Amino acid sequence: MPEVVLPCLNEEAALPWVLSRLPEGYTAIVADNGSTDRSAQIAREYGAKVVDVPQRGFGAAAHAGLLAATADVVCFMDADASLDPRQLHRVADPVTAGRADLVLGRRRPVSRAAWPLHARVANAVLARQLRRRTHLVLTDLGPMRAARRTELIGLGLTDRRFGYPLEMVTRAAAEGWRVTEADVDYLPRAAGTTSKVTGTVSGTVRAMRDMSRVLAR
Repeated sequence: MPEVVLPCLNEEAALPWVLSRLPEGYTAIVADNGSTDRSAQIAREYGAKVVDVPQRGFGAAAHAGLLAATADVVCFMDADASLDPRQLHRVADPVTAGRADLVLGRRRPVSRAAWPLHARVANAVLARQLRRRTHLVLTDLGPMRAARRTELIGLGLTDRRFGYPLEMVTRAAAEGWRVTEADVDYLPRAAGTTSKVTGTVSGTVRAMRDMSRVLAR
């Protein structure tokens, strides 16, 4: 069964909900990126494998989680309760069945508050640039995604910041992977949490800058 990598930085408010909703048979790897709250302790209490990642950066946490995984299929998703783990099968099943090599969760916000306007605009701009670069028919750089572990490691991803998810797609496209999308709900984050990317304009700007560097390579 798939393993789920959850890059984590101070998500103690969200983790109980996230980890309690993992589908039967799925196991969690919480890649803790220097949390100063009880995130790591809570993750262990819910049976997750915790990987301590001293190098700061979303990509550093995500890649450390990937390297710690042992399952054939590995999923990724944010740990802030903006995505429902019960929908992981939507991205994992096509990979498990051999119908796709990389599946991205195309976010469908359940309310306007779930996805601020500045973040939607930034995502649309990046998706358009990505289509031009790769010729893939993609509309979202969804943080819920799935692929096979060995093949992912073989891509040789090097970005350790917010460009990591985009680099995954560009390198997969260059290797001729079958990359598809599946609709997933996008929810307001758990109370007391703020997205490191979409929650603030400055966070979105940092992510755009990191991803633009990937596209410029």
